[in-house]
Amino acid sequence: MKSIRVLWVAALCGALGVSQAQAAELPEVDLMEEAPWTLTIGLGYTKFEGDQVVENAPFLGLRLGYSADVRWTYEVGLDIMPRAKARDFGDSDRRSISDDIWIVRGGPDVLYHLRNVENMRFDPYLSAGVGFYLTEKKFLASTFEPYGSLGGGLFYHFNDEWALRADVRGTMVSRKTDFNLWAMLGVTYRWGTQPPPDYQLRGGDLDSDGDGIPDWLELLIGTDPYNPDTDGDGLSDGEEFWIYFTDPLNPDTDYDGLTDGAEAHVYGTDPLNPDTDGGGVYDGHEVIEDGTDPLNPYDDLQLFTLNIEFDYDKADLRPEYFDDLDMIVRVLQRDPGATARIEGHADRRPRSDHNYNIRLSERRAMAVLNYIADVGGISRNRLTSHGYGFTRPIAPNDTEENMQRNRRTEIYIRPSDQQP
Repeated sequence: MKSIRVLWVAALCGALGVSQAQAAELPEVDLMEEAPWTLTIGLGYTKFEGDQVVENAPFLGLRLGYSADVRWTYEVGLDIMPRAKARDFGDSDRRSISDDIWIVRGGPDVLYHLRNVENMRFDPYLSAGVGFYLTEKKFLASTFEPYGSLGGGLFYHFNDEWALRADVRGTMVSRKTDFNLWAMLGVTYRWGTQPPPDYQLRGGDLDSDGDGIPDWLELLIGTDPYNPDTDGDGLSDGEEFWIYFTDPLNPDTDYDGLTDGAEAHVYGTDPLNPDTDGGGVYDGHEVIEDGTDPLNPYDDLQLFTLNIEFDYDKADLRPEYFDDLDMIVRVLQRDPGATARIEGHADRRPRSDHNYNIRLSERRAMAVLNYIADVGGISRNRLTSHGYGFTRPIAPNDTEENMQRNRRTEIYIRPSDQQP
């Protein structure tokens, strides 16, 4: 059953792929034209030159960028240091400040990307820019000081929208030529990378037979798009595929002798479980031969399944099976009112003939009956036999193991307290 479900799920996935391929293709996005704007938010650390009035300080960095093309990006940056600690020069007569201060640094930058178009995830770049320092007190020569910067960095693009960014810059403040070094690690978002939805009015999928499965999917799973019940089991292909998960190409998915439709709509048994009540006898045998309730495990007959091998085209029992048959005899001897039904079954091969296999299985079932009667001493009026040939498999005849399961002799014993 699992293999059937896996096959159908794979078919469905493939079908959905076909359906999507028929839909309008999404427009291709040129990032530099359709989504040029980026925003970076990061945390950094500034190392001030040793003779400056503040200690090294962390900062929050913001960058708004515009990608002109694959090589050039223009940015405006803003770094905020909410608290730069006043540097203590000890007994030195250097100029100092008494309190901690805030500092804002910002200005335009240009980035030149060195990325290899064969691997767009790694995106190194060089940078240059100008800007200003703004403080609440005299930080350098005044509260407003211009600077120039040079540096570089690296983007690592997770996808078109998100990237991790690392920057290292050196800044030279113009009036005193103080050199400061800072580094930042941040996250970059590029908006506009998702194309707008392309809505189109389309008709629904064609379902010629009205079974709930579109024609294109029926072609994939092998059912007839012009026949609502391809296997003729009383369940529509749609019911089998969407509701019961049975095989729409096999009228008896669980090989219990009842069609899927009869199980689902008449007897209430599980079409995926050959023995719904777990009593030991298949649902079909309970309904057709035994007259017992396939939903009640307590009325099931006693079943013995024997894999008795006969010589080719022969119905003579081999001695190695006598012990198994003697056990059946003992069960019948312990309950003098019990009866037994012996059934012969065969596998099906490409050249198997129906009538021939019926006759052969009948002869083999009768050979078992004769042993129980003649050797075991059980009255023949307590015994019946029947041959089914290959008409009642319990597994598909697709492997040698399954064919061995189908070459079986079944003996159903009805105790005296269940006699009609």
